[in-house]
Amino acid sequence: MNADMQAEVDSPHVELAVEVFSLLADATRVRLILVLGDGELPVNALAERVGKPAAAVSQHLAKMRLGGMVATRQEGTKVYYRLRDSHANQLVMDAIHQAEHALGTAPRHGA
Repeated sequence: MNADMQAEVDSPHVELAVEVFSLLADATRVRLILVLGDGELPVNALAERVGKPAAAVSQHLAKMRLGGMVATRQEGTKVYYRLRDSHANQLVMDAIHQAEHALGTAPRHGA
């Protein structure tokens, strides 16, 4: 890891990182991050893609918005959601790769 990028143990960002992980500790939110990695969508389309009711998806998106993971754009009566940046998507992809390694299903690569 680049020395400029390495976090210190006593960094105030450690607690914020825990909040990020807490926000992602939900399968529906992880699925929403994966879907939004392909681009913005309205709530109903997101709900259909993750197989959950629109009201439940709206609640998850509200938490994700407060946590700074998603942003919105309104077009008429529709609200479109998108990832604010690629960081949440990268965290989710890294977690999925870690799960693959834990299950022994990941392709081999350098440690």
